[in-house]
Amino acid sequence: MNRIILFDGICNFCNSSVQFIIKRDSNENYQFASLQGEVGKDLLKKHGLKGDLSSVILIEGDRAYIKSNAALRICRNLSGLYPFLSIFLIIPSPIRDIFYDVIAKNRYKWFGKKESCMIPPAEVRGRFLD
Repeated sequence: MNRIILFDGICNFCNSSVQFIIKRDSNENYQFASLQGEVGKDLLKKHGLKGDLSSVILIEGDRAYIKSNAALRICRNLSGLYPFLSIFLIIPSPIRDIFYDVIAKNRYKWFGKKESCMIPPAEVRGRFLD
């Protein structure tokens, strides 16, 4: 199954999250694209999503997941104990997303941002679609 994670390419927290995922994605389940790039913009349009940079987006096959739904679904395919976090999917997303939105709203203030999207290291560059 084709799995693509769309992320805010200038957000330090988002870039750290992508690096976190790469280190724990030993089966290379995920590819990545920044929301600011052409691939990201095309995927947003294809799935009828607005260009909201405050959410990580997971594209799995023909489905798109946002906010905590995306984050918890991503955990399912990571190594270690992270797949167990998907148990929180039983909590209704409006409740989960309250916490997600607080972090998303403050991510630049708390973690800062870059002037431009990150350039992935050579060893994982092939997993980035932009």
